[in-house]
Amino acid sequence: MLGDPVAHSLSPVLHRAAYAVLGLDWSYDAHRVPAGGLASYVAGLGPEWRGLSLTMPLKREALPLVDRLTDRARLAGAVNTLVLEDDGTRTGDNTDLPGAAAAIRERTTTPLASAVVLGGGATATSVGLALADLGVTSIFLAVREEARAAETLAALRAHPAAPRVTVTDLAGRQWSLGPDLGAERATVDVVVSTIPASAQTSDLVASCAAAPVVFEVLYDPWPTPLAASALESGRTLVGGLDLLVHQAALQLELFTGMPAPLAVMRDAGERALAARRTG
Repeated sequence: MLGDPVAHSLSPVLHRAAYAVLGLDWSYDAHRVPAGGLASYVAGLGPEWRGLSLTMPLKREALPLVDRLTDRARLAGAVNTLVLEDDGTRTGDNTDLPGAAAAIRERTTTPLASAVVLGGGATATSVGLALADLGVTSIFLAVREEARAAETLAALRAHPAAPRVTVTDLAGRQWSLGPDLGAERATVDVVVSTIPASAQTSDLVASCAAAPVVFEVLYDPWPTPLAASALESGRTLVGGLDLLVHQAALQLELFTGMPAPLAVMRDAGERALAARRTG
């Protein structure tokens, strides 16, 4: 696992637990690689390496370093999984998309047509594309600065399903969605948060209260204000650990060619988080 910061990541816990169950004498570690450092790191890898998991700020930095991009990585404009093939070539994939879709469908089978996505980075792109895969046709992208969400906006609008994407102000009262605000808010099926817990103000949490499904991509700290609100009201909550486990399981299958022990990985993640909170 490469990124910056990366010490907090649970990915090593999940992968190591799976390797142990599968009987693989493999290692998986977290290494801090700052922006601009990925190319030299990859160049120094030996033939014993099978792949890399990437987190921010490296997901887009990996694009020019691969020989082949999967369709979903190309659509997202981001690579979170770099597979080192037996022939020496590199494949860039993005398991966040199918991982997010699987995480949502694990918690609810309710049809989803409209969504609010808080934040405009790489994770917002991946989850937004996953929502489009699941049938969402209208997405409000709520961001602090529209210019910083340009890549996400372009990726969402390029999805084959062509969802309607509206950029709105994250800090504005009830997202400042325009004259049809009331009708639009009433029909939002899912709210996705990719923003820090510290940015989840009471006003923002209240503005999300009507959505029957909340997808909080963070898993630590937990619960975030948005997650706590969903839990208290009994709404469907998809958590960051759900996303992490599903995308990691897909990564593991790409690395090993073996079915991932999903329950084992989830249990390992839950135990590690519990230890953090009590430690």
